Amino acid sequence: MLNSGKPPKELAQELGVSIWNLRDWKKRYVPAAPRAPRTLEQSEAENRALREELQRVKNQRDILKKTLGIISAPPDNGSPA
Repeated sequence: MLNSGKPPKELAQELGVSIWNLRDWKKRYVPAAPRAPRTLEQSEAENRALREELQRVKNQRDILKKTLGIISAPPDNGSPA
């Protein structure tokens, strides 16, 4: 599959197996190509984006906490406790 240059569909027909078997075997037995290392700028950009997302999620959490506090507070019926 890797060296034949044939499309997976054609190779699967020749071997008498399904194309899905070939893909599964390739995924299981062929090591993935190593990823190129990230540059400092890419890492900093990802870090910045993650920090922004974290802040947004914290703000949403705080709003939900306040809302839950308001909803679960006993009703104020106008008379002193």
